[in-house]
Amino acid sequence: MTRLSSVIAPSFHTIHKDIKADAHTHYWLGGGRGSTKSSFVAIEIILGIMSDSNANCIALRKVKDTLRDSVYEQLSWAIEVLGVDDYWHKSISPLGLTYKPTGQQIRFRGADKPKKIKSIKFSKGYCKFLWYEEVDEFTGMEEIRMINQSLMRGGKKFTVFYSYNPPKSANNWVNAEVQLTRSDRVAHHSTYLSVPREWLGEQFIVEAEHLKLTKPTSYEHEYLGSVTGTGGEIFDNVQCRKISDEEIEDFYNIKRGLDYGYAIDPLAYGVMHYDRKYKRLYIFHELYKVGLSNRAAYEHIKEENKNNEEIIADSAEPKSISEMRQYGLRIRGVKKGPDSIEYGIKFLQDLEAIIIDDTRCPETAREFLTYELDKDANGNFKAGYPDRNNHSIDMVRYAMNDEAREFRDRKPADEKKEARRQRGYQQMDAFIRF
Repeated sequence: MTRLSSVIAPSFHTIHKDIKADAHTHYWLGGGRGSTKSSFVAIEIILGIMSDSNANCIALRKVKDTLRDSVYEQLSWAIEVLGVDDYWHKSISPLGLTYKPTGQQIRFRGADKPKKIKSIKFSKGYCKFLWYEEVDEFTGMEEIRMINQSLMRGGKKFTVFYSYNPPKSANNWVNAEVQLTRSDRVAHHSTYLSVPREWLGEQFIVEAEHLKLTKPTSYEHEYLGSVTGTGGEIFDNVQCRKISDEEIEDFYNIKRGLDYGYAIDPLAYGVMHYDRKYKRLYIFHELYKVGLSNRAAYEHIKEENKNNEEIIADSAEPKSISEMRQYGLRIRGVKKGPDSIEYGIKFLQDLEAIIIDDTRCPETAREFLTYELDKDANGNFKAGYPDRNNHSIDMVRYAMNDEAREFRDRKPADEKKEARRQRGYQQMDAFIRF
């Protein structure tokens, strides 16, 4: 009998116990080369099917043609290394693995044909296990949710694995997704450094160490699975976490912003607290919806804003502002200017932290985490900030516009003061040297 400690790397021991205890549903496993994350998933699926007579599995890649050389081979390896080859039937056409004693199956699908995923049925049991290998190749969580909704049916317990090498960009949808909080999810990171050297071989170590010496940034991304960034990330100060009711009760500097939308663009309304002393912004309420009338938005805002505190809205919509005033809201248009977008974003970038309750404000969190500069045809970053997927960001800028204008007006004076101070240091150094 194979000892699991001989096939599961130490970094996955706690995750193995978590899965065994049915503690969570979604397991996001990121890591660099040689971290054995895919090997771990394959072993867990084989063990899980053999221990639950109703469990089946669907293993997915974005492109169907990559299935055989990746997830199929990885699961076949797990069967062999666990010493249970006699209990499994392997099929190439169609691609599949069958547990002989019960007829349970592992099937393989490419997401390039999502309609075929919807029609999957099992003669025995249900699809308990799902595996998204190289999940960063998928287009985003909307695609993942559609597949999950189709497959996660007919059973009491599900285990979904998402394995990937973290993309360079901090604002890539995968890197953003794992920062969001869900009680039924675990995000885990692993590297080759926790794997026994004999599992990897000496040549693997040689290649890794050579890249570490010659191209350290590439080493960090490829072997350590670090999010090294592309340089185009706009907000690197975002934190996603639950903001408790007790915290909200103590907030005293409340700000409200409103960005209008209707046919294509969503209306975005948000509520936040600004801690001026510690330069922290707490965003804890949002209304974010396409096709919402001003009247329907007013009804929501009236219920949330019971004391009718002031709202700062997009001044490009004077008719909508007037309509909201007629309903009884205290609302005014934001003061814009040729540089208002730039200084508004720079003000937000300068904050120590933008703390977003991603359960209460999922769309606001998504926008801040994924906002990134555009590139031109040569791969260079374009000047200016993209005007898309930024409705909540605009709403926050409007709410904080007065503070942002103070920031803009204060900064030149601060820079001059700092320049004078530096010149004083230089003169002092020159005097000492003299």
